[in-house]
Amino acid sequence: NGTGAFVLASRTPDQKTVLKANPAYWGKGTFPLEVSEIVYTPIQSAATRVAALLSGEVDFIQDVPVQDLKRVGSQSGLKVVTAAQNRVIFFGMNSGLDDLKTDNVDGKNPFADVRVRRAMNIAINRDAIKKVVMREQSSPTNVIMPPFVNGWTAALDKIPAHDVAAAKKLLADAGYADGFSVTLNCPNDRYINDEAICLAAVGMFGQIGIKVNLDAKPKAQHFPLIKNKTTEFYMLGWGVPTFDSHYIFNFLVHATTENRGSWNNTGYDNAAVNDMIVSLESETDLAVRDATIGKIWAQVQEDQLYLPIHNQVLNWGMKDGIKFDVQPEDQPHFKYLSFN
Repeated sequence: NGTGAFVLASRTPDQKTVLKANPAYWGKGTFPLEVSEIVYTPIQSAATRVAALLSGEVDFIQDVPVQDLKRVGSQSGLKVVTAAQNRVIFFGMNSGLDDLKTDNVDGKNPFADVRVRRAMNIAINRDAIKKVVMREQSSPTNVIMPPFVNGWTAALDKIPAHDVAAAKKLLADAGYADGFSVTLNCPNDRYINDEAICLAAVGMFGQIGIKVNLDAKPKAQHFPLIKNKTTEFYMLGWGVPTFDSHYIFNFLVHATTENRGSWNNTGYDNAAVNDMIVSLESETDLAVRDATIGKIWAQVQEDQLYLPIHNQVLNWGMKDGIKFDVQPEDQPHFKYLSFN
């Protein structure tokens, strides 16, 4: 639009986009602005992207696959820069329906019982997912909120002990001693190792008697299921560009209305919580506002609205002559890049 650090020089869709430094940029003297030209080269295959960096064809790539981190980081002239991403990965369950279509239980909804949701939460072995699926490149969590968001606390973030026996007891107490079956909708091209995480979770839920049928689809087919509320059990990732809990509450916790709850596919509708969420928009006393945020989180956690998995970790690969800190939104703003 003419006000950014770079302006468009040329573009060939799906092949190459060239940007040049904007000589009239307002931020001169504020940012390094050491990059004179950026050549964006879209490479869909992760393996091909890594190969392009290793060969020197490109100087920088986003999202180095976890299986290639050691390979990139150990090559002379290259490095991997890592930081926590502003994105948490979790499962959502529609607990508001009277009956699920994809389960084998007639006339009722297993997710409607909070004991079932809590059982599923402690059935997830987050440390195993971190170690085996994510190859240590994740930060397990028990809250759908990245750690730098206003409202985050260590107590909320602390993951529960993985306890199969306790989970089975909760299921039995809820009337599902023999378990049940249900379908899990999962993307296979949106989040880091998304389908692999879902596959691991399927096995973990199976240990407590819940047979999960995995339906993995590309994001173009997956996200409409959530937006149109046609999925009953699903994976979702969430970032918080405002770095404030209200953003999460407004989209994921408030009951679905014309202006709120557009990504809340859980059927959750707590009038007191809804009112507290709305109050955050006009409360100017920060202490009062933060106290309300704490109350909302306490209720959300008590109701086990979601099943948090982990916060994603970002890994950018680049030539070692580049100094470029990872930005938590995973959007590389090259005005910050400098050269050693």
